[in-house]
Amino acid sequence: MSEMFDAVDALVASRAPLPPAEERKRLRVAHGLTLDDVAGALKVRRATVSAWESAKKPTEPRGPEREAYARLLKQLAELYPAPVPDTFTGAPAPAEAEARSTGLASDAAVMTAPENTQTPVPAPVAAAPAVASRPASTTRSTSTSRRPSARKAAPAGTPAGGTDPRFENGPLAVVDVDEDGKVLAYCVGGLVLDVPAKSLPSLVDWTLKEAKLGAPKLSGPGKDADPLLVLTQAALERYGLPATLTEEERLAGRIPEGHKVIKQLTRAEWKLTKRGFGPWARIYRPAQGSERACVQLCIPSWNALDTRHWGAAGQLAPAELARLLGVYASRVMTPRGSTAVTGLELMTALHPATRASEPDADGKRHSEHNPGSLGKDPVDCAPCEAPDGHPLLKDLPRFHVRGPAEKLFEEAYDWARPMTDAECTLRHLVGIDVNMAFAAGANGLNVGLGAPTHVTNPVFDPKLPGSWLVDLSHVDLSKVKVGKEWVELDGSLLPSPFTPKGERPEGPAWYATPTVAYAVELGYEVRPLEAWVRYENGRYLDGWYNRLRDAYLATMADLGVDADLSPEDFLAAMDGYKSRDPELAIVVSAIKATVKGGLGKLRERPRGEGWRPGEPWRALSRPTWRPDIRAAVISRTRINLHRKIVKHAAFTGQYPIAILSDCVVYAANGPSPLDFLPYREGKPLPGGFKLGINPGLVKHEGTQDVLWGEEVRERFNAPELNLARYIKDGTVTDVDNGE
Repeated sequence: MSEMFDAVDALVASRAPLPPAEERKRLRVAHGLTLDDVAGALKVRRATVSAWESAKKPTEPRGPEREAYARLLKQLAELYPAPVPDTFTGAPAPAEAEARSTGLASDAAVMTAPENTQTPVPAPVAAAPAVASRPASTTRSTSTSRRPSARKAAPAGTPAGGTDPRFENGPLAVVDVDEDGKVLAYCVGGLVLDVPAKSLPSLVDWTLKEAKLGAPKLSGPGKDADPLLVLTQAALERYGLPATLTEEERLAGRIPEGHKVIKQLTRAEWKLTKRGFGPWARIYRPAQGSERACVQLCIPSWNALDTRHWGAAGQLAPAELARLLGVYASRVMTPRGSTAVTGLELMTALHPATRASEPDADGKRHSEHNPGSLGKDPVDCAPCEAPDGHPLLKDLPRFHVRGPAEKLFEEAYDWARPMTDAECTLRHLVGIDVNMAFAAGANGLNVGLGAPTHVTNPVFDPKLPGSWLVDLSHVDLSKVKVGKEWVELDGSLLPSPFTPKGERPEGPAWYATPTVAYAVELGYEVRPLEAWVRYENGRYLDGWYNRLRDAYLATMADLGVDADLSPEDFLAAMDGYKSRDPELAIVVSAIKATVKGGLGKLRERPRGEGWRPGEPWRALSRPTWRPDIRAAVISRTRINLHRKIVKHAAFTGQYPIAILSDCVVYAANGPSPLDFLPYREGKPLPGGFKLGINPGLVKHEGTQDVLWGEEVRERFNAPELNLARYIKDGTVTDVDNGE
């Protein structure tokens, strides 16, 4: 009989009831679980769990996995019951009341604090509840009249507070003032703290002594991340700061030194950095030993969150903004300024300049150079790597224009050509875009760590980072090596890999190592005339790439785009992914901007400062001012793209019509990338273009009619107008944003 019972139990388990896909996801997110957490527990792939939660076409688990999954969901449902509909007039469940009060509830879901944040305190719903002040380590409810009762829940991607007890309330808080005049700090995970501070100096004190905000260091010799406070306009008014900057203040990037709040800080012995009190202000006291006392401020209404990269983040409600910035902080790092500044700071956080030495004879440790870092002192670039106006070039004639033989010019592609007669008979122009192209270009790249050494008549070494003066005009794209085989191509339809405009070089020019190495790869001999090489080198950007890649992939997975989707499913998942969670879509945009901006900062130009050509500017004093590293990444990114283009042409006979940075346009008979990318049994051309979300793979950028392309070029009387610039939506303007 027992065997029969066991068989019946197994039969019931095989059909264990499961809630709808949306509810499965809600329960997982409510408990702070990631797709990887569930997949690991059930011993299935991440993509499998994602498919179980898919709103469009959910799959159903089978066998023992179904029983275990049903058990998990049942226990979570007991912890996080479904919310009461808004039409219900009674008091909501405690968990729902708290979620509504913090602005994270919706008709379909209630987000409660994850296990490793402070547990929300149940609160009754009233028209305007008055809650007594509580310690910083507890949450409080806010007036329901201040926030809509139906607020979008925080889905996958909501970070939990740090496990470090010093930072148990997370890396940051958005400080706001409610309608009752209470100052509140909205933290990650739905946590809300009472803020007792009556002035900005006391707010800084409270943040450092009571708020438990911040984040642990990213590397052994590094430093913990300082807490970040985001001040809303209401908070600015409370603490005596202007809600917006005047035009003069905006241009100066700061409020005047004589402002009353700055005087308050000075009296309290707080200091500001040289940049003063601007959109990203740093308030600190000199470090006492290993103890640091520093708070970072972010002021959205002063344009701290650039809309090009952060979209409408600055307009979000406090709880939503805390969630968005919290995801970015947990996956990238706590913002230290613009996305460009943060991208550069991330490099240093992962490779600090110094470390503690081994104990000396007296048992004391000293600061010493951290191997693999750029060190604490700046180094001069090579003359060919110096941008115009650099002090190394001060002896050049005033109006001298340096040519390719004097100046390293490694930049992204901006190339286009007229369509052939055959291409004009096709129906569509299809653009594909390389994901995180510059991040992929940094991955595994050997770059210089120290100063350059000048060498004459060197033997080229593809493993040695540097800048090489070499004539590559003899490289003929009509006959090149692809792998180990020589192939014949129509070189007139291909851009040169050696110049951003795709023009064939006419003589000796300066190139970064990846560019020269590619000439050798194509089957041609190279004989450099001279070089500036860096014998001290390493893969400095690997950790930076890995962290940004992981942040990008995790956030895209939360938006429903996984790394292991088939080409067809990938294209479908990318369609409208931003609308699934607009806040997480902003995080994706910010991550991308962190990559490009961080690399751009490696060759930052003068920013006002009364600078004159031939004089040093502020950025030159940084050890991270390294134009050679930027050039090497751009060189490798452009070469990676050209290699794929050549392999695609050799295999299919198809050639690009336009290239802009990481976007390539082809003519095709159909509107999809699958109409011209050579997939065989679901597998792409080895070494060619591959659809997918990983950095270096490609996505669909946009499709327009061939007639559109011809009409646009005729209208502007420009047969070589770069259509890649407009392929996304077909709108042609005179605005060039460089994307």
